[in-house]
Amino acid sequence: MSGSVNSDAAFCAALVREADFDRYAASLFVAPAQRRPLLALAAFNAEIVRVRGQVSQPLPGEMRLQWWSDLLAGTAHGGAEGNPVAAELMQAVAAYALPVEPLLRLTEAHIFDLYNDPMPDWSVLEPHLADTEATLLALGARVLGQGADQHADAIDHVARHAGVAIGIARIVALLSYDSARRQLYLPNDVLLRHGCELEQVFSGQAVPALRAALAEVIGEARKHLDQALAELGNLPAAVRPAFLALAVARHDLDRLDASERDPFTPFDRSRLSTLWTLWRASRSFR
Repeated sequence: MSGSVNSDAAFCAALVREADFDRYAASLFVAPAQRRPLLALAAFNAEIVRVRGQVSQPLPGEMRLQWWSDLLAGTAHGGAEGNPVAAELMQAVAAYALPVEPLLRLTEAHIFDLYNDPMPDWSVLEPHLADTEATLLALGARVLGQGADQHADAIDHVARHAGVAIGIARIVALLSYDSARRQLYLPNDVLLRHGCELEQVFSGQAVPALRAALAEVIGEARKHLDQALAELGNLPAAVRPAFLALAVARHDLDRLDASERDPFTPFDRSRLSTLWTLWRASRSFR
């Protein structure tokens, strides 16, 4: 039994290391005992995110996401047996008394990925990032700060700001990838306000209107990042490492905002640079 458990944990670690190195690297700066549930959450997220790339039509994708929803709700046929990510996730949920409602919302939010509808505006994008990026941050903080339930509201507030900042950095960084499959996560109303049409984005035209829209979006992300960092010091020291990704987002936003950068050039950051940024941040996020 212990061999199977260790194998499940190793599977999740390898999956996250390959699919989401940022979260894998951030987990290296917490105690080994806490690393495992963080990797379980990240592996679950990786499984959810990659559904879009595994299907050619929305319906099979919705069916895969529904299986995860059923698992979390306790209605899946067969449970987590035979699925190392599901087994690790449910163990983390049980061991750390993690609420399943945010995980259900995260799963449901990624139904958006299966369709090519553009993200309409901030009023839709911010809740989407709250249900995805912010959920992982808040649950990670719960893992690190057991016994800090009295700070739950403050943690959720920081996580929401951090989730928007980190999420926007990811969206801008992945613009070339998403636009190639005619998917838009940038708020469409911002594009239209600056005179940028969807087809200009999908065809990879780095027109001035797009650059102006990206500057506005990045500026909004910086406001959320600054607010998250300002409030981070009010949280218990034990939970602050859950927000190490803010340091990476700050680094990325600076690069993404460079005036000479082509927004359709694939964004690249070396693993060494990621580790260095996280290491420096880990010395102050205490």
